[in-house]
Amino acid sequence: MSVEEALRAQRAAQGDLLRRANVVGVAVGNKGSKIETTGEQSVVVLVERKLPVAALSRRDRVPRSIDGIRTDVYEVGYLRALANPRDRFRPGMPAGVSIGHYQVTAGTLGTLVTDRLSGERLILSNNHVLANANDAKSGDPVLQPAPSDGGRNPADVVAHLERFIPLHFIGEPPPRPQPTRRVRPANNPGRFLRVLVNVINTMNKLYGSDWRVQTAVAANSALAAQQAALSSGNHFDVALARPVNLTMFNADIRGIGRVRGTRPATLGMAVRKTGRTTDLTKGKVMLLNATVNVAYGKKSARFTGQVLTSPMSLGGDSGALVVHGEDRVAVGLLFAGSTQATIFTPIRPLLEALDVTL
Repeated sequence: MSVEEALRAQRAAQGDLLRRANVVGVAVGNKGSKIETTGEQSVVVLVERKLPVAALSRRDRVPRSIDGIRTDVYEVGYLRALANPRDRFRPGMPAGVSIGHYQVTAGTLGTLVTDRLSGERLILSNNHVLANANDAKSGDPVLQPAPSDGGRNPADVVAHLERFIPLHFIGEPPPRPQPTRRVRPANNPGRFLRVLVNVINTMNKLYGSDWRVQTAVAANSALAAQQAALSSGNHFDVALARPVNLTMFNADIRGIGRVRGTRPATLGMAVRKTGRTTDLTKGKVMLLNATVNVAYGKKSARFTGQVLTSPMSLGGDSGALVVHGEDRVAVGLLFAGSTQATIFTPIRPLLEALDVTL
């Protein structure tokens, strides 16, 4: 079949095809391949997501052929006008855009995570992005876009700092661990105690208080875990913020989509990220288990257990979620780099330390 015949079939059926669920476009292309020439042209139906035939109603199924021209279906995702990641996003704020504590310059919104205990959805990024490199306190405002991109306090407040793992700078004593405000019941608390804790926390929430009650065993365990981590050096540059209104957020990452699951980094692995400064970029894992000194202005901090990739970031990309190059699974959280390399923290131990899930 010639291209002209395929174009005529497209024009004849386009209106009907665009009325079908999940269809976002119609075009002419190669049958069986998005790129390579196959010798046969087809009417290509563009869908946001490919679904099994059984999941579609008879009316919404794409016919096998139109006027003798075979059809094909390409998945292209959710098509939207491309915006600058430094813009103000309302509503539908995706990950991969400008965000920051009201006293920093700018960083990147990594992704949304779920607190394992409270079930709350929280914003994941770096300590130096959301917590001003230890110089913030819980409840501080977080802006989107970040201050250097025009964000203003209070007009652009989208979240408040929830908690962070303190950074230990070289030559300074280890910082005090942060007391957590989350409910973490003891291993075997009495039924009455558990009910009482839940009632008190529910009432606090109803009356607008951010404070939560927890058992002494839980508080001591959480503080001990943080102290042990700090005494052995830095493993994470990470913080969480609580959205003011969750409905203004979109769980997708710009240019990548919805990320589900995690995977350890391996040498040579292709990875990608969307960040505030360089947007969508790709790289390859060069080094594993790296111990590196990272500059924070006039201070430096030593990190262990990090991953280095080929250069794929610039200042302002800190906080971006690093994703596998082909599959939408998280690999790490970007926090530093240079013109020769990018550094990220493996995602699984980071999520465990924060007690959150993707």
